[in-house]
Amino acid sequence: MNGWQEDKRWSDRFLPEIKRILGEHLIGEAPLEEDQERNTDLIVLRMEPLRIGCRVRRNEYLARYGDEFTVRANRPSGQKTELTKIIEGWGDFLFYGIADATNQHLAKWTLIDLKAFRLWFARHMASHAGEMPGQQLANGDGSSLFRAFRMADGPSNLVYCQSTAQEQIAA
Repeated sequence: MNGWQEDKRWSDRFLPEIKRILGEHLIGEAPLEEDQERNTDLIVLRMEPLRIGCRVRRNEYLARYGDEFTVRANRPSGQKTELTKIIEGWGDFLFYGIADATNQHLAKWTLIDLKAFRLWFARHMASHAGEMPGQQLANGDGSSLFRAFRMADGPSNLVYCQSTAQEQIAA
């Protein structure tokens, strides 16, 4: 099994928890009129597909990198990366989580608005002579390069929602 497949298998264990969290934040209670007139208790305000990329990092990164998110930016194979796909307009949100000490649940998570990210990214490049925001780093195994972005450096609407300290304690 190659590294990508192993990483995917590891992170897929968090999908049930991620779906629960996304449901809590992307599905709302319908207004009273919707309930009374249209048999609607819950509502999602979008009819087209909502594309959400999911990334979960291991717990060892929480203390040092809990205030940032990373996106794969280059592969030696030349395959399209997450960053390229995002910049091309793919994805509405990025769910970015960090596992707890047991690597069975999430200790911290952030839902990033990719529309806000794309606009900020383009504006940064336009005002910095084509230089990309964030810091480029090499993956420890040499399989790719990625860019690390501090959430505080992005626009105020970059973070759609995130876990609270209370949620982290309960996890």
